[in-house]
Amino acid sequence: MIVITTPTGQIGGRLLEILLTETRTRGEELRVIVRDPGKLPDAVRAHVDVVTGSHDDPEVVDRAFAGADAVFWLVPSDTQTPSLEAMYSGFTRAAAKAFTTHGVGHVVGVSALGRGTPVAGRAGHVTASLAMDDLIAGTGVAYRALANPTFFDNLLWQVASIRDHGVFTETVAADRKAPRAATRDIAAAAAGLLLDRSWTGTGEVPVPGPEDLSPNDLARTMSDVLGRPIRYERQTLDAFRTALAGRGMEDALAQGYVDMMRAKDDGLDDGVPRTPQTASPTTFREWCEQVLKPAVQA
Repeated sequence: MIVITTPTGQIGGRLLEILLTETRTRGEELRVIVRDPGKLPDAVRAHVDVVTGSHDDPEVVDRAFAGADAVFWLVPSDTQTPSLEAMYSGFTRAAAKAFTTHGVGHVVGVSALGRGTPVAGRAGHVTASLAMDDLIAGTGVAYRALANPTFFDNLLWQVASIRDHGVFTETVAADRKAPRAATRDIAAAAAGLLLDRSWTGTGEVPVPGPEDLSPNDLARTMSDVLGRPIRYERQTLDAFRTALAGRGMEDALAQGYVDMMRAKDDGLDDGVPRTPQTASPTTFREWCEQVLKPAVQA
């Protein structure tokens, strides 16, 4: 039995698609935890066991983890969180207890690159995510943290600006190269670990994408794929914080994003060398052709 959290999200939803295909011939059961089962397609609900509720609820995870061999763990964003500790470790505590209570063998979690870098202790969301990893690892469960960089898919939040003005913004220097990855590759990495549970102990699995890219590199590729000039505008951290507040984010969450982006510009994602074994396959050009372009043209 594999339990999937956030089965309607970008990563969890794609993971569920992969596992539904792969487990049909394996006899492996799937269970999902979801707040609103109505968001699951009918064809999906027919093939999974559904536990309704939030996966920070002790009663919900107690029901969901009973008989589970493996769990996919992802903490959802909470714009009203009082602190990053509450959003990550606080949200995870009930599950961590339930892992032990029900003897869950393996857990795969969504985390971030940055462990071991000089700025990891002041990187906002990343710092809190790494502390969550330590909490899970401390239960004694076999744990793999998917260590992720910035997602290509974050650009989908700026589709209107890209389409209407030919502009996208970030806070890092225009020529600052860093790893980036597609969320579908993160889901694929999670699926591989959940299906082949021969691993033991705790550790990280980097998902760094196939190459390091700067905002200027992104602009060139988007311009080529979309057939029109796309340019990068660097946003100040103060302007970034103001924009987040305008979306209704509480101060703790917004400050966490500001601290994370400052740390990324200071080398947060540079601590893990890319290898043929860790390089995830989807290139930025492929992602633009298959995901961004259809979104811009919609």
